[in-house]
Amino acid sequence: MREFIDGAEAIARGALDAGCTFFAGYPITPATPILLHMIRELPKVGGIAIQAEDEIAALGFCLGAAMAGARAFTATSGPGIALYSEHIGLAIMAEVPVVIVDVQRMGPSTGGATTTAQGDIQFLRWGTSGGYPVIVLAPTDVYDCYRLTQRAFDLAERFRAPVFLATDKDTGATRATVESARFERVPVRARRLADPAGPFVPYGVERLDDVPPLAHLGGPHLVRLTSSSHDERGYLTKAPPDLDRLNRHLAAKIEQHQDEIALVEADLQPGAETLLIGYGITARPVQEAARAARAKGERVSALVVRSLWPVPEDAIRAALTGVRRAIVAELNLGQYRREIERLARDDQEVIGVHRVDGTLIGAEDILAEGGLA
Repeated sequence: MREFIDGAEAIARGALDAGCTFFAGYPITPATPILLHMIRELPKVGGIAIQAEDEIAALGFCLGAAMAGARAFTATSGPGIALYSEHIGLAIMAEVPVVIVDVQRMGPSTGGATTTAQGDIQFLRWGTSGGYPVIVLAPTDVYDCYRLTQRAFDLAERFRAPVFLATDKDTGATRATVESARFERVPVRARRLADPAGPFVPYGVERLDDVPPLAHLGGPHLVRLTSSSHDERGYLTKAPPDLDRLNRHLAAKIEQHQDEIALVEADLQPGAETLLIGYGITARPVQEAARAARAKGERVSALVVRSLWPVPEDAIRAALTGVRRAIVAELNLGQYRREIERLARDDQEVIGVHRVDGTLIGAEDILAEGGLA
């Protein structure tokens, strides 16, 4: 069967198929369609969907619901992410599994509410105090919106952390004809819970990169949930050994599992001299440009990055091997290009193809600005 749907509906469907039981959001263009889908569909399967009084409350509701046993997510855009910041920090510190969808629009501030952009890429990574790592996935089309939403729920449960889906206005709003059979459920792991009959240390881990089991509020264990620095029992502390172990754990549980999180699509050609890189809405023109350049006899590879943070360093370095230059296409002034420059060798040129005028990058732009036309 074929359907005609957009990315917002695919995200909502992916969340439902991932076992989502709670959604809270606040109307904001261009994320509102996800809110509307969830309010309509989630109660049909016994879940709860709430239109909160503002963005801050929306994520707060989700964190409370997750700690009470729900599988929760929310959706907003750049201005909402700014308001989410403190609660994102709470999710990191208290190790709360939650999925956050950012349907990007042009900034800064309220910017262009109906104008597409990819300007939140660094903001998602560094937008909370402390600078601790987060997980960010970037869908390229309707199919990705569905499957990466499920992947986000799985990673949130795996790492007890907030996981972002960085999409954009055009990916969310553009309707496409799709094959229903391709919407295959991605397995989402069950939440790892503390033994109800055993001893419980809220944040106890043997190794820094371990993830502690969760105990729900109202369950058999006393749960201490705090946004402040704490020891493994959840008590506030300023003892340097406890602080060092806590903060290194929050980083290690994600940074030491980059390979497990990494998701890229590499189309590497033997002897390629140029590597085209894209993510999200720029992935398809990157792939089209690579095909067009090869048709002209150019030796070109392409790399689509679907897991932006933590940076899939091994996969990017492998794709950079042997090329003399990389061309990065994105709808900002070069935010992810900085990461490619960091990983490239000194003798490799990194070129950015950027637009911040509200229009999309086309394959012809990449070919022209990359000297491949």
